[in-house]
Parts: sequence; structure tokens; C-alpha cells
Amino acid sequence: MEKMQVEVAQLLLQINSIKVQPSNPFSWASGWKAPIYCDNRKILSYPAARSFIRDQFVLVIRQRYPEAEAIAGVATGAIAHGALVAGELGLPFAYVRSEPKGHGLENLIEGDLKPGQKVVIIEDLVSTGSSSLKAVRAVRQIGSHVLGMVAIFTYDFPQSAENFRKEGVELITLSRYQVLISQALASGKITEEQLEKLMLWREDPANWGR
Repeated sequence: MEKMQVEVAQLLLQINSIKVQPSNPFSWASGWKAPIYCDNRKILSYPAARSFIRDQFVLVIRQRYPEAEAIAGVATGAIAHGALVAGELGLPFAYVRSEPKGHGLENLIEGDLKPGQKVVIIEDLVSTGSSSLKAVRAVRQIGSHVLGMVAIFTYDFPQSAENFRKEGVELITLSRYQVLISQALASGKITEEQLEKLMLWREDPANWGR
């Protein structure tokens, strides 16, 4: 698992999916300020990277959830990745909206998931886990059984770990924050000074930069 996390971190750095700018921090939807931004959507533009990420998802699911009967992606970032994974595994695919569709059938889940069906949820990135777990609850609400969630990357916030624990959901990620910044330093993508700021942010992200 550690080898995979290093390889995925290196891939994200190679395609410039990671942006670090402590002096001009990013604003998150939560209102938090962050010196780093992980844009996993860029993966889709690189065929080799896209296939590699798909294969790592498939490997994890075959090893940890061989009983999976369907794949669900979290909109919007994990829709394409989830569809690629489902295609490789030969399983049904659906995706979960952040909010019900505002017209037509007003669906929250697009596609057919069935009561009792064993589902693995694919996510692109986990920060606090609130939006990811909202998707878990939506799948459970229709009677499907969530085996676990597999994501490309996590910032590894303690708040996220606690939220997943309370919800009773296993989270597996292809890479994680500490691995990523270690690889960024080793490859010269960030400096020692930037690393120090990234570590300080990680300790108290809600209040950093205020």
C-alpha cells in the first residue's frame, strides 16, 4: 500500500495536479484558507495517468471488496473515474449528486442501485469528509449496502477520520497528504520553507491564514 501511495503522489506531481502557494492561499468552499490545492480532475487529461489511477482503484477493490456488486461515483470529480473502474470490473455504475436534480425526476442518485446491493463508492478527494459521507448516506437510504469508499487522495485531517469512524465507513485512499508533501520536497517541487508552512497548515487548517 505504501508503494502505491508513493507512486500516486509522484504521478500527481508529474502532471502538476498539485498547486502550492502559501503566499496566495486558495479558498475552499468551507471557508478555510489553504496553501495547497489538489486538482485530481487533471488526471483525466493524461491517458497514462488516467489508466494508472483506474488500475489502482481496481486493484484495491479486488483485494478489499471482492464481493462488490456495483460502483458509485461521487459527483462531479469521481464520475469519470468511477465509470472507468466499473467498466474494468464489469459492474453496474451510478453516481451520486451533491443535491437532487432540480427538474425532471429530481434524482439524487443517477443510475440504478438496488436495495441490498453491495456498493463501493469512488471519490476523488477527501478533506473533512462531509460531502463524501453525504453520498454514503444517500446510497444507504435506498437500501444498498456500502462496503467502503476508495478515494484518490486525502488530506488526512483528524476531523475526517472521526467523521468516517462515526459513520461506520472504511476509507481507503490511493495516496495521502504526508506522502505527497514528502515526495514534493524530494523532487524539488517545494522548498523546506514551504514544507514548514504546509505542516503548520495541516495542524490547524480551520484557522490558518486568518
